[in-house]
Amino acid sequence: MSTDPPKAGPLQIGPPERGDLPQRRLLQSIVEVARSVFGAAAASVLLVDEANGDLVFEAVAGEGEHHLLGTRFPGGTGIAGWAMVSGQPVVIDDVAQNTRFARKAAESTGYVPRSIMAAPLICEGDCIGVLEVLDHDSRQRCDLGDMASLGLLATEMATVLELLLRLRSREADRAARPGAAPGPQDGPPLLQRVAERLPLASDHVAATVTKLLVMADELLAGDDG
Repeated sequence: MSTDPPKAGPLQIGPPERGDLPQRRLLQSIVEVARSVFGAAAASVLLVDEANGDLVFEAVAGEGEHHLLGTRFPGGTGIAGWAMVSGQPVVIDDVAQNTRFARKAAESTGYVPRSIMAAPLICEGDCIGVLEVLDHDSRQRCDLGDMASLGLLATEMATVLELLLRLRSREADRAARPGAAPGPQDGPPLLQRVAERLPLASDHVAATVTKLLVMADELLAGDDG
């Protein structure tokens, strides 16, 4: 049997009663940022279940936010699945004309979008999930264009997820070694990159990013307790 320490895997958020509400609130802030940036009907983070490769809804803002959490689909399903497998962001303005769109899967969620944007969330070289944006508006958002904006936003969101992975690893280490001293608090510098490199700087987006940073502060404070 190998004695190597386990590799940090995808986040498994679990039900709220497990005491991880700060992590859930941080993930929720992530999707609220994405929805705000693109003026979308909905945004979600789907994380990869390492056990079977499924994509699982772990945070949703907008359409489906009250019933989609925990819903899962096979990893290669639809446009989000394509983004996960390919490792590339994708923008589909008319899903009815795209063969990668999984209509039955969309219908099962209770909302069938007209357009979908999806980008892989890459952490330490691995795809740990997908950021998905449904029915973004048509207003001009930045000079980079939708594809580049989405990729940039997903990169920064993956930075936040990297923080959560580090916290989970730290928690596991403390559980294994009850007397261990806390590790360095490297979360805020990571999150500051999110605030500095978002593709929009509107007042509303800035306020949402501020909320994201506050959630991170609360999470770290709870980790110290």
